[in-house]
Amino acid sequence: MIACKVLHKPEMKEAAKRDKKIVNTVFANLEISNKIKEMAKNYKYFIRTYGCQANIRDEETMAGILNYAGFEKAPTLESANIIILNTCAVRENAEDKVFGEIGKLKTLKKKKECIIAVCGCMIQQTHIVDIIEEKYRHVDLLFGTHNIDNLLNLLEEVYEKKIRLIDVESKMGEVIENLPSVRLEKYKAFVNIMYGCDKFCTYCIVPYTRGKERSRKMEEIIKECRDLINSGYQEITLLGQNVNAYGKDLQDGSNFAKLLENVAKLNIARIRFTTSHPWDFSDEMIEIIAKNDNIMPAIHLPVQSGNDDILRLMGRRYTSLDYKKLVDKMKKEIPNLALTTDIIVGFPNETYEQFLDTLKMVEYVKYDNAFTFIYSPRQGTPAAKMKDNVTLEEKHKRFNELVNTVEKEAEIRANSYIGKIVKVLVDGVSKRNPDLLSGYSEENKLVHFKGDIHLVGQIVKVKVNESHLYSLIGELVNE
Repeated sequence: MIACKVLHKPEMKEAAKRDKKIVNTVFANLEISNKIKEMAKNYKYFIRTYGCQANIRDEETMAGILNYAGFEKAPTLESANIIILNTCAVRENAEDKVFGEIGKLKTLKKKKECIIAVCGCMIQQTHIVDIIEEKYRHVDLLFGTHNIDNLLNLLEEVYEKKIRLIDVESKMGEVIENLPSVRLEKYKAFVNIMYGCDKFCTYCIVPYTRGKERSRKMEEIIKECRDLINSGYQEITLLGQNVNAYGKDLQDGSNFAKLLENVAKLNIARIRFTTSHPWDFSDEMIEIIAKNDNIMPAIHLPVQSGNDDILRLMGRRYTSLDYKKLVDKMKKEIPNLALTTDIIVGFPNETYEQFLDTLKMVEYVKYDNAFTFIYSPRQGTPAAKMKDNVTLEEKHKRFNELVNTVEKEAEIRANSYIGKIVKVLVDGVSKRNPDLLSGYSEENKLVHFKGDIHLVGQIVKVKVNESHLYSLIGELVNE
């Protein structure tokens, strides 16, 4: 039996700690050992990522570290010698997918020499680490969201000592700069502006898996954005678990509105950001978005519920009226605003009357799209301890009713684009139809149209002829 070395295991109590100290910024200095150089000659890597944009950005960083060390990316998982599953913990079905994938890898492990690693938010949970340690003994390495910068040392120890290794520390975290990166797209890039979350919504595991809210220095963000622009990028999405809390921890007067304005001054064609919390959405932010044409009028603003009692149980810090007033202000000030949201159905003990308030919110706001979920308890969160008298059958019934209401409003919004000319950043060939190109409008609408492949990476005008709820079909406007 292969020995298992445990350096750290996650602890929820440690993960929940917060202090008011300014977070350390660490500038990484990667050193490539002879053993890693030897390993890189024979080993190729493959990373499979689940979950949000923050996880995608983590994949780009891990790929950058491995490429810097001399490793090559394998074209398929089956042809790789280092397999990294980069996981999400937001919902139970995301974890189920990962467990299914880990199980399949046991067969591959018997066929060839390879290192199987699992990382990401899912691994920041104690019970998940215990399950993998005990039941999935073909997994060689478990590491967390806070030690991606140490990836090479972890791989070297597993490779050289032929052991299983667990290094998942629960801590508030640092800001680590200067790590290499391999961007997954050529014209659109994600830029982390902050990490972690201090909101502690009662249903959410993210504050425990990602640590304390910690902002990058504004000059480092601006430098990264400027480098991307100089490399030909047309669109930057500023990332954070709660982007509009940016700068609160820096204690130097920085805030998200000022950051947005400074990035806009770099004259990149498009700026987006995600995710916003209604509690921190300031008038200054609205003003900056409204007056800068290169800040896209597509905003994701999670509401979660339309009922005040449920919002209070969720720990969301605003009322339904607060949310509506914010939406009204945004719609008044920001031209062509497109709003999307997150909604949870079946929170513990939600009554049908409370659920109806959520439907009323959808009808009031008229979202372009909504990500809808049946409540999924996350072990260790306060909501997971709440008794729940709503049956799963009833939750599914409400979920279907919600989806129908969302789609009804989204269809009206989508149909309003017919006949309009939209500006589209062309991503490439459409996944639906190889004869069409596709890309996204300023309002973040997926648009398909006929055009030459040389248009990829350019912003073009498209007249919309058809609406298909969550995508549009149009024709190129020749100028």
